[in-house]
Amino acid sequence: MREMLAYLLSLTFLLNAGGYKNNSKKQENETEITISAIGDCTLGRDERGSYAYSLPYYLEINQNDYGYFFRNVYDILSQDDLTIANLEGPLTDSTTRTQKQFAFKGDPSYTNILTEGSVEAVNLANNHTMDYGSEGYQDTIQALKNASLSYFGNGIYDILDIQGIKVGLAGIKGFSESAAKAEIDQAKNYFLQNQVDLIIYNFHWGIEKEYRQNGTQENIARYAIDCGNANLVIGHHPHVLQGIEKYHGVYIVYSLGNFVFGGNKNPSDKNTIIIQMHFTFQDQTLKDAKLTLIPATLSSTMTTNNYQPTLADENTGQLILKRVLDNSTNYK
Repeated sequence: MREMLAYLLSLTFLLNAGGYKNNSKKQENETEITISAIGDCTLGRDERGSYAYSLPYYLEINQNDYGYFFRNVYDILSQDDLTIANLEGPLTDSTTRTQKQFAFKGDPSYTNILTEGSVEAVNLANNHTMDYGSEGYQDTIQALKNASLSYFGNGIYDILDIQGIKVGLAGIKGFSESAAKAEIDQAKNYFLQNQVDLIIYNFHWGIEKEYRQNGTQENIARYAIDCGNANLVIGHHPHVLQGIEKYHGVYIVYSLGNFVFGGNKNPSDKNTIIIQMHFTFQDQTLKDAKLTLIPATLSSTMTTNNYQPTLADENTGQLILKRVLDNSTNYK
């Protein structure tokens, strides 16, 4: 464990100093791509709560500087080939709020937070996307289109060309194992028909504030690998970090926790991570996949949430990584 922590931390500070560098000699016809993933991004607030110290409040006091939110992690995310986030809530002007305990929304202009943060793709398959009904959902899709952002989930798939590698993105709600498996089958067929080279599944699943994944999460994740041709499985929803598993050579990250999270002004657990997958292809065939964990906190201050994720210092980083790895199995 100690060697693993030292290894991950060394990569973290290498990234902080100037980006991931693969110093191995590149082979003929070899392509290397780096894909980052971050946790729940709620770009807005619940309008039943107070405006003071909300995410829109911080945008206002920072003079509508959309780059404020991702500023402390921009150097990491801007040096990869693709950054994926879970967009937890609609971007809409709709006033038709769904009747539920927590319902979030942000202004459609908040796509600027993503673009200025070097986030290129978002998952829409989660339990808050429909907080303002079908109108809010369609407004969100239009806002993402206007900003030239990739989006996927709820039966929508996207395929991105990254250095000639076709990357397929799918987002699925994983609260029902049978329903999730049916959606995996559907996504697999779509990606096979379109001859993608790399498949990434995002799942919204698990139990809030639970630090260990449950059997449903494990079964769905392994099915995505065994039957869905997954090359990476990313999880969201618990709002805290869960463990990592390497199954048949494919990484499963069960929960990335929160990131730019307007859903809570002061969450008790502010730990998060950025994951980076470094995929190596030769002649369009995946040959190698390496994982980097980058510990961070979802705020630059621990006394409140200022919605500005920040790389963790060495001591905090060790504690974050230890918690993740203590809840992990077969991750090497």
